[in-house]
Amino acid sequence: MKKQRIWELDALRGVCIIGMIFVHLIYDLLMFTDLTLHIPQWFLVVQQYGHLLFVLISGICVTLGSKCVKRGLIVYAAGMLVTLVTVFMDYVLQMGNVRIWFGILHLLGVCMLVYPLFKRLPSWLLALIGIIIISIGRWFMTFTVDVDFLFPLGLRSGRIFTGADFFPIFPGLGSFLLGASIGKSLYRNKNTLFPRVSVQLPVICFFSFIGRHSLEIYLLHQPIITGIVILLFS
Repeated sequence: MKKQRIWELDALRGVCIIGMIFVHLIYDLLMFTDLTLHIPQWFLVVQQYGHLLFVLISGICVTLGSKCVKRGLIVYAAGMLVTLVTVFMDYVLQMGNVRIWFGILHLLGVCMLVYPLFKRLPSWLLALIGIIIISIGRWFMTFTVDVDFLFPLGLRSGRIFTGADFFPIFPGLGSFLLGASIGKSLYRNKNTLFPRVSVQLPVICFFSFIGRHSLEIYLLHQPIITGIVILLFS
C-alpha cells in the first residue's frame, strides 16, 4: 500500500521552491543584464529568510520517514554536483562569483546524515538543542578565525569567498532540529493536520507537485533560468 503523503508539507515546500526560483531569477537579471530593477522590501525578506522555512520543513519530514541516511547521501551528492557545476561556471566560463561551496543541499544532506544521533531524543530536547545551535551560529558570525576550511561549520576566516549560496551547519542544523521537534510533536501520527481540505484543488496540486520534486527542480532551475536570461538579454 502506497504511503499517503502529507499535502501541506509538500505544498509548503513547493512555495519555498517557487520563492527560490523567483529570487534566483532576479539575481540573474541583476548580474547578467543592464536592467534597473526596483527591489521591494518583501523580496529582501524572502531572499534573507525564505530558506529557514525550507529547512524547518525538511526537519519535520525527516521524522516521517525511515531512510534519512540514504536520503542524506543523495542530497549531499546533489550539493557536490552543484559545487562542480558552479566552480566550472566561475573559473572556466568566467561568470563571476557564482560558485557554491556549502549551499542549502550540502546543509540538508549533513543534517539528514547526523539526524540518527538525535532521533530518539524527546521533542523538547530537540528544540532546546536546536536553539543552542542557532545561538552558537549567531555567535560565530561575530568573529573570524585563522583557519580557512572550517567555514562549513560557520567559522569564517574572512580570507576566502564562502560562496554565492552559503548555509553553514551552525545555525542551519539548529533550524533543522527545530523542524524535527515540530514533526515529533504535531505529526507524531504521520497524518495531515488539515484532513478536510481537498487535495484536488488546483493550487494545492500545483504546489504539492513542485514540493514532491523539489530536488530535481532545484538542480535544473538555475542553468535553465541563467541560459534563458543570457539568450534574451545578451
